[in-house]
Amino acid sequence: MAQISKRSARNVETPAQPGRFDVAALRDAVGEKAFARGCAYHAEGRVEIITISDTRVVARVVGTEIYRCELTGRGNDLSFACSCRAFADWGSCKHLIAVALTVNSLDPDALELASNRLGKIREHLRGKGVEQLVEMILKLAERDTALFEELNLSAALDTADDATVLAQFKKAVTDAIRVRGYIEYGDMRDWAQGIEGVLDRISVLLESGRAALVLLVLDHFFSQMDDALGKVDDSDGGGGACYARAAGIHLAACERVKPDPIDLARILFAREVNSPWEFFFGSSETYADVLGEVGLAEYRRLATEAWQKVKSRQRRRTEVPPGGEYALRAMMERFAERDNDVDAIIAIRANDLSSAYRYLEVAQACLDNGREQEALKWAEEGLWKFEDEPDKGLVLFACDLLQHSGRNEDANALLWKLFGKEPSVDLYQRLKSAAGDRKAQIRVRDDAIAMLSARAEKSGSQAEWDVFGAPDVLVHVLMAEGLLADAWAAVDKHGCREIAIEELAKASEVNLPAEASKAYAKLVERKVRMGGQGNYDAAYAMIKRMRRLDGAAQHSAYLADLMTRHKAKRNFIKLLTSKQAT
Repeated sequence: MAQISKRSARNVETPAQPGRFDVAALRDAVGEKAFARGCAYHAEGRVEIITISDTRVVARVVGTEIYRCELTGRGNDLSFACSCRAFADWGSCKHLIAVALTVNSLDPDALELASNRLGKIREHLRGKGVEQLVEMILKLAERDTALFEELNLSAALDTADDATVLAQFKKAVTDAIRVRGYIEYGDMRDWAQGIEGVLDRISVLLESGRAALVLLVLDHFFSQMDDALGKVDDSDGGGGACYARAAGIHLAACERVKPDPIDLARILFAREVNSPWEFFFGSSETYADVLGEVGLAEYRRLATEAWQKVKSRQRRRTEVPPGGEYALRAMMERFAERDNDVDAIIAIRANDLSSAYRYLEVAQACLDNGREQEALKWAEEGLWKFEDEPDKGLVLFACDLLQHSGRNEDANALLWKLFGKEPSVDLYQRLKSAAGDRKAQIRVRDDAIAMLSARAEKSGSQAEWDVFGAPDVLVHVLMAEGLLADAWAAVDKHGCREIAIEELAKASEVNLPAEASKAYAKLVERKVRMGGQGNYDAAYAMIKRMRRLDGAAQHSAYLADLMTRHKAKRNFIKLLTSKQAT
């Protein structure tokens, strides 16, 4: 590991002091914990400035590994990047703080030295002869696999024929994408970076005038990636981003080569339907200019032929996998839209009416094309067919159309039925809005509260509630109506989730401060017992709110008792002490 030299903590730039970077803004961006660790890294001299200009800083930061950190801009108008895992996960890290503090602390001499560092290296290299430079680069390539691959492919571009270049690029693709076993989330960044490096070289190949060769390389790339993405944890989307970038390069190559439109249509159709991923979804639109009328006609022919087999459910006679039906249906809709054929769009969507949502899709197509009564007919048919398992979206869609048609009673009946099955505050507000005058709204309020109270009674003990949280909805409805005392009574009787109790406490601080303080105390107790910094921070936030509700003497006594009972929770006690909660 690189040598670390200690630096006096007095050199740490505080947010109030002037400097190139607005450290207060960076502090807000990374949070207190990362900011404190960044200050420590700066004080320990872990930052080495590689290059600095008026608008850009590049540095190395010594941590568990050596990380590359880059800040662009000034003040609080910044963009930044770091090679560490924290930045990849959260978009910020302690290393950024360390670099910003180091730059802000540079005196004129140190600033000039940092500014000239790359310039001196550049002048040094210019003084070397070609042979010396070649030897230096080759020695570096022997130690750096990525550099070796870069130079090897670059040399092939200059000297090798297409067959040799293709073989080398396919090998590079295979080596970069290869998955041995399974790649966990923590290792994905390195895997994706390796693939990005290969895509950089493929882009160079494209710019060198070998677009036809790029298409062959990418054929191999896509087949490898289709398999590999099923063996990795791509939660952060790094692998998908590589695939999407490759698809963009493929389109650019097609625009240059102008491949046979019929062959291209067949290739794209197969990828759109058969790939387990959706990176070629909508290719008939994306590649429309390259395909031309001839290619689009072939695309339509292939889609229509496959669709006829899907319609008749002759799965054994078609190569379209079950997951490809969605892509195929979307293709057919796009072609129908090109023809402005509304009947065809509706027929395509109506081919599958296996769920309430499918009915909603058909009804939406009717409404989008000005067929309101037809849309209502489809919606009501879907509601009837799936009466025991209503789709909320379909119900609300039908209610809008019924109200627009003057059938308010039917719309209200649907809303009440849905509210009985899936109660929510949003539905309650909708019922009130549809009620009209104040007297009718009061009836809605009373009926809803009665229904929710009965539902909450069936939820069992205070530790239980049904899947739609009737006690929670009841409490929120009472809060919305300003019935805070009734809401606390509902909490005592039925219980509800902590988040609802905290919201009720905040709403009660003015009119029912004693209830709010009592609730906060219970929540603080739960969170401290659970432990963990997140729970401690949440507990402290509620203690601060309690301080405004309790008298000074009462609050001091509460804190003293709390700290005595939880003295073993050292991090919590440290937090209370550091924040001067007393």
